[in-house]
Amino acid sequence: MIETSNLTKYFGKLCAVDSLMLHVDSGEIFGFLGPNGAGKTTTINMLTGLLRPTSGTATLGGYDIQKQSLQAKSILGLMPDTPQLYEALNGRQFVRMIADLYEVPPQQAENEMGALLEQLELADAADDQIKGYSYGMQKKILLISVLIHHPQILFLDEPTSGLDPRSARTVREILRERCEQGCTVFMSTHILEIAERICDRVGIISKGQLIAVGTLSELQEKKRELRTQPTDIDPHRTETLEDIFLDLTADA
Repeated sequence: MIETSNLTKYFGKLCAVDSLMLHVDSGEIFGFLGPNGAGKTTTINMLTGLLRPTSGTATLGGYDIQKQSLQAKSILGLMPDTPQLYEALNGRQFVRMIADLYEVPPQQAENEMGALLEQLELADAADDQIKGYSYGMQKKILLISVLIHHPQILFLDEPTSGLDPRSARTVREILRERCEQGCTVFMSTHILEIAERICDRVGIISKGQLIAVGTLSELQEKKRELRTQPTDIDPHRTETLEDIFLDLTADA
């Protein structure tokens, strides 16, 4: 569903993303992890057409994001880390506007919006102006607007940041439900416990290069193979994603 070939981005002499080769399957929740400045957001911006790569290609559902931009963007939904919303609108009006842009039938949009508002415990505030929303409420209404047209691919940058534990759990349940319906999720997060709990596979990027990709068990095996020096780590202890991440990105 998502495939990149030598995807590269330079800012002047700085290589932010270096020859990224990646594929993500349909129905998969893929976690994209890395230290600050590793190239995560730059990658998402190239995959969603917000940033033109220096070289290489990216396809979404078979559409080249540069050459077939309209078709590619019609099947994706993007939730950035920082919500950019029309604060003079109320939550319901904002979601309706996005539904109209994607030509979602009005009654279908109303039904879908109503269900998501209830799930995310935002129904009581749906008719309030967005400028009065907390950060967490803004994230919720943004997620609803991203989900409203049932995109085939979801790009989420820190989707649970700013949410209370109950809302974060609901978001995880919604994402898993959508994936069971065939949606693909590409998720960037610094909360490694969430990535370990929800992601089918993860990719770790450091200094613009993809240094590891696989399931948790595959990454655990990769780390064992890379460990050439004696260590005081108990060999029988099951290492967490955090252990693996910190070890593989230590030089970053």
